[in-house]
Amino acid sequence: MSKINPVNKHARFSWYRDDMESKLGLRGARFTRVNNALCFLIGAILTVGFYGILSLFPKTSLNHLFTQRGVFQYVAVFIASWALVTVVVKWGKIRVQRKALEFTDLVPAEADFVLSPATVGQVVSRLREECDDPQRFLLFRRIELALSNLKNMGQVGDLDDVLESLANNDEDVMESSYTMLKGLIWAIPVLGFVGTVQGLSVAIGRFGGVLAAAKDINEIRPVLQGVTAGLSTAFDTTFVALVAALSIHMVLIWVRKSEEEMMVECKTYCQRHLVGRVRVTWFDREG
Repeated sequence: MSKINPVNKHARFSWYRDDMESKLGLRGARFTRVNNALCFLIGAILTVGFYGILSLFPKTSLNHLFTQRGVFQYVAVFIASWALVTVVVKWGKIRVQRKALEFTDLVPAEADFVLSPATVGQVVSRLREECDDPQRFLLFRRIELALSNLKNMGQVGDLDDVLESLANNDEDVMESSYTMLKGLIWAIPVLGFVGTVQGLSVAIGRFGGVLAAAKDINEIRPVLQGVTAGLSTAFDTTFVALVAALSIHMVLIWVRKSEEEMMVECKTYCQRHLVGRVRVTWFDREG
């Protein structure tokens, strides 16, 4: 379990105080990654709650839609709940990371202040005073790593290169954080199709048995009506799965856009508050 830093627990920027996973006493995943086990558990609880509510209305069409379409309907509902929880938790973690962008006074605003190897310690100290764990914030970690290497740089362009390299690594981490979520969203309609195929297989099998046993066309007609009705309900599994997958995917697009915008804003922040204020001279490096 994560432990709150007893010195900085009331810091202006607190990952331990604001991050959902940390507040639950769990070891939070890196940056905007989510704890898959937590989302799995919450998704299971939501699924049980959903079917518990449906059980209160046993004769409704909605109950039949979700309870009379085979086991794949249950699995699809669970996967959809898991994916939705993952998206919501990820959105919350993005909001926590965005708070770092509010630290606009990290570098002193005085016009005569120059960010250099001689003054970098002042900035880093201020960062650690205002944040309980800079390594937990994407922006603060990037700043801390870049400034810690400032003495080894010969020109301002070196700092820009380091920040660009760190930004690329963070973007790779962001991209990989969507892998599980993409898989879940992909699985929802697939389960719907499987449920439909299963329903079609059962309906066709029954119809084949009727044809083999029937001696007159009038015997087939009432059974055929039941089979066609069964075919229509078989497609309900695909319908529900497609609606769920589309809805979650649209929310995911919005969340991902928000995270991508945050990444761009982090780059802009570093350019404005670090690269634009830094001065590196050979005297500073030797001193």
